[in-house]
Amino acid sequence: MIISSIELREIRLPLIHFFETSFGRTTERRIVLARVIDRDGVEGWGECTAGEGPFYSDEWTDGAWSTLEKFLAPMVVGKKIEDASGTWLAMKPVRGHRMAKATIETACWDLAAKRAGVPLWQYLGGVQTEIPCGVSIGIQDSPAILIEKIERELAAGYQRIKIKIKPGWDLSIIEQVRQRFGNIRLMGDANSAYSLADTPLFQELDRFDLMMIEQPLAHDDIFDHAKLQQQIKTPVCLDESIHSAEDATHAIELGSGRIINVKLGRVGGHAEAQRVEKVCRENGIPVWCGGMLESGVGRAHNIAMATLAGFTLPGDISASARYWAEDIIEPAVTVTPRGTITAPQKPGIGYDVNLERIEELTARKEIIGRSQI
Repeated sequence: MIISSIELREIRLPLIHFFETSFGRTTERRIVLARVIDRDGVEGWGECTAGEGPFYSDEWTDGAWSTLEKFLAPMVVGKKIEDASGTWLAMKPVRGHRMAKATIETACWDLAAKRAGVPLWQYLGGVQTEIPCGVSIGIQDSPAILIEKIERELAAGYQRIKIKIKPGWDLSIIEQVRQRFGNIRLMGDANSAYSLADTPLFQELDRFDLMMIEQPLAHDDIFDHAKLQQQIKTPVCLDESIHSAEDATHAIELGSGRIINVKLGRVGGHAEAQRVEKVCRENGIPVWCGGMLESGVGRAHNIAMATLAGFTLPGDISASARYWAEDIIEPAVTVTPRGTITAPQKPGIGYDVNLERIEELTARKEIIGRSQI
C-alpha cells in the first residue's frame, strides 16, 4: 500500500470522573489521533496513548505531536509499504518514540484490514471471539468511595478488579477490600512507586492472595524485580519495563515476573505486540491488555489485540461509558453482563469513527501529504 496523507488531530476529551495513580490525577485526556489514507481513498485510524505529561513514560502529548508531524508522518507518506507490519521499518530511523510510532502503525493495520475486508482482530490472527474484561480503579478520596466503586463494577459483571496503590494507600486499603468482598479476583498496580526496601510490605501483601502486583519497582528495571519475585509469593506483573519481545525474553530468563501486561503504545504497535505475545505464550507466561484511558479508537485496537491466544487474563478494556459521556466511535464499546466484550465483525477496527464528534473536540489539526478528505 502507498499512503497518500496522514491527518493528525489533537482532541480534548473530559473524563466523567478523575483518574488518579501514583503519578497524579487526570481529569481530561489530550489525545492525538492519526487518520491514514491510501491512494485508493481507504482510511485507517490510530491513537497515541501518551499521557499529558512525561510521567508514565518519557513520551507525552506535545512531544508525540511534534515527533509525528516533523519526522514520523513524512517517513510514511508516499512510501510503498508491503504490509502493515512494514510501517515500523519505515519509521525505524527514529529511535524510541514507540507511542508516537504506534499511532501511525495501528492506523495502517486498520487500513490494511479494511482493504482485506475482514475485522482487524482476525487480520492479526486473533482466535478469541469474546474477551474477558476487568476494570482499573484509581486512587480515591476515601476508602469508602473506593468500596462503592468496586461494588458498582462487580455488579456490572467485570471479572477482575485492579486498584491503584502507592505508599500510604496500599496494605490497609487492600485489607479493607478483601474484608468487604472476599475472594474476588483482585490485583494492585503500583506504577513504579516502590523500591526493594519495601519488600516487607509486599511480603505482608502475600496473605491477601492477589492475582498479581503490577510494576512495583522502577519503570526501567527487570533486575530488582527478579530479586523481589524471589522473596514473595504474589506474582509480579511487568508493565513499564517491557517495550519489546527482547525485553520480555530477558525478563523471563531472569525470573523478573510471572505475568506481563501488554500495551500497544508502549511496545510500538500491533506487530511488536504480536512478537511479545508469542514469546510469552511459548514460555508459559500469561499476558493481558493494559489500558491508558483510551478513546474508542484506541479501545477498539485493544480489543483486537486481546483476541490473540496468549491473552488469557482479563484486561483493562472496559465500557466506553466508564470514562466518557460520549465516545468518538459508534457504537460505543459495551460489556456483557458476564464481563466480556464480543469481537466486532465489521472490517477494520469494527467501529465507525464519529467525525462530527471528533470535530467538536479538535484542538488542532495538521495534514501531511496530499489530502483526499
